[in-house]
Amino acid sequence: MAQASQINAMELNCPIKVEHDRKRRQFTVRLNGSHDRAVLLYEYIGKKTVDLQHTEVPDAYRGRGIAKHLAKAAMDFVVEEDLKAHLTCWYIQKFVKENPQPQYLERVLH
Repeated sequence: MAQASQINAMELNCPIKVEHDRKRRQFTVRLNGSHDRAVLLYEYIGKKTVDLQHTEVPDAYRGRGIAKHLAKAAMDFVVEEDLKAHLTCWYIQKFVKENPQPQYLERVLH
């Protein structure tokens, strides 16, 4: 049990690295090595439109800003690829509302 606590404490000091798997249409953050992961799922719903569908962070890792990193990576992807985004996921809706950057707002479909 002490070892698990030590790993979690070390995890807090590690920068959060978001990986984008275009084939699986997801953004992920590996947690605690590679055993656990946080994920943001999306689907293309048109040639230049994505639906940001779902963000999930394991209970033990919530409240650490991990979902915020996933949401930022997803919105930056939308901007970089010049896409439009439908925000099905409530967390991404919240992220955009709290970070009302023009490059995000002009790409969100209502």
